[in-house]
Amino acid sequence: MSRGRFITIEGGEGTAKSTHAKLLCDALRAQGLAVVCTREPGGSPGAEEIRRLLVSGEPDRWDAMTEALLFCAARRDHLVKTVQPALARGEWVVSDRFADSTAAYQGFAQGLGQDVVERLHEMVAGGCVPDLTVILDVPVDVGLARANERGGGRYERMGARFHQRLREGYLDIARREPGRCVVIDARADPDTVHAAVVAVVRERLGEYLLS
Repeated sequence: MSRGRFITIEGGEGTAKSTHAKLLCDALRAQGLAVVCTREPGGSPGAEEIRRLLVSGEPDRWDAMTEALLFCAARRDHLVKTVQPALARGEWVVSDRFADSTAAYQGFAQGLGQDVVERLHEMVAGGCVPDLTVILDVPVDVGLARANERGGGRYERMGARFHQRLREGYLDIARREPGRCVVIDARADPDTVHAAVVAVVRERLGEYLLS
């Protein structure tokens, strides 16, 4: 049995990552593929418990290092319990967020630094790297307006400067890893953005699709 493919959907608040991760899962299943649709933080029972610590409470509840360690603990459980077993079974995995979120949020936006984040990721995930990462991008004011419409949470309350650094972090990741990352303008309507996501998957991973 061949290894499955691992796709991650990334981006700041209000970029509709969760929506497009689910739409992509549906599109891949329509191809006859076995697909695990998951998320971070979360995606396994232990990681979902840690998620509640991260997404609730006041913006300054944790410092950057504590947050990164909590995310890494959740990621390790997610990898061991969900992602790696699915890939070993030959299934495709689509995750709403993965390690790039820690790099962008804690590494860039909260100033922890990329060296620290990379060392943590190596300890937690080793050589587990997505086959493709789709970064959904919108201007900060657009993303925050969307996020606040659905009811802003802890990260939405961190302010425009934080979110501008976050956006810059994601774009920097994409510039440094063009072989893995593709940036998609997510300002358009959902159907248009979904079509762009599917087109990227076909371009990058089409040889693995069934049709």
